[in-house]
Amino acid sequence: MILGFKVGFLEITTIDVIDILLVTFLLYQLYKLLRGSVAVKIFLGILSIYLFYLVVKAVKMDLLTSILGQFINVGVIAALILFQQEIRKFLVLVGKTTAFNNDNLFKGWPWKRRSKAYDFDLSPVVDAAKILGGTNTGALVVFSRSSELKFYAESGDLIEAVLSKRLLLSIFQKNSPLHDGAVIIANKKIKAARCILPVSENEDIPANFGLRHRAALGMTEVTDSVVMIVSEETGEISVAFNGQLFSNLSKNELKQKLSFYLFEDEKKLKTDLKELKKKNKTKKSDTEE
Repeated sequence: MILGFKVGFLEITTIDVIDILLVTFLLYQLYKLLRGSVAVKIFLGILSIYLFYLVVKAVKMDLLTSILGQFINVGVIAALILFQQEIRKFLVLVGKTTAFNNDNLFKGWPWKRRSKAYDFDLSPVVDAAKILGGTNTGALVVFSRSSELKFYAESGDLIEAVLSKRLLLSIFQKNSPLHDGAVIIANKKIKAARCILPVSENEDIPANFGLRHRAALGMTEVTDSVVMIVSEETGEISVAFNGQLFSNLSKNELKQKLSFYLFEDEKKLKTDLKELKKKNKTKKSDTEE
């Protein structure tokens, strides 16, 4: 026994305590993922069937036990199918907090080095954003960093065109068949348009932000991309990165933010994000007061 104690006839060790705490943590994370979704009812339904199976097995109802037993045996596969979105969210959560997601872990490795060849002229994007904002034309532009975002690019229409202001303006004009969705820029080109992005489920997002802003934040929560948003209601220009939003940017501020998040080193990025989180916490506490 390792630093154990007894509760009645039970002998509890330190390993048992750690085991219970880990299971409690996992159940709490599972509850947070399922809360407010249809998956809760599905989970309760599966749990009810399992409890009923235990009852009929205890009273030795052989026929019901065999029928329900077959259902329970494929329960793991059924859970993977029914809860695929929740499982994906959980794995993303684990991936964001694990040590393997830390850039310092692979610092100096060839595939983690940021190449200056990635740098490109942001003027077409900034100029287009200024015009779109002035006419209250909504826009959503995703800049890839370490990945080409092929999965999200394939959800829209592949273009593979040279980046230009006129092309961006023509894509996002309200009568264009490509305006509804996001444009993905990778390898200095417009890779795709009309792309579907994952929507953030963060409950702390202000109510005045619409689906474009939620999609931008959702994209930056699951990838390391940078997203520019032009609001259709106000013409306000914003930039999202790593689940954080910088809103109401001028033309110069937009260019600075995009250059900073696309081309600067990771230490500066982390410092900037920490400062933003502190400001957001201060604003939130002030509004609550």
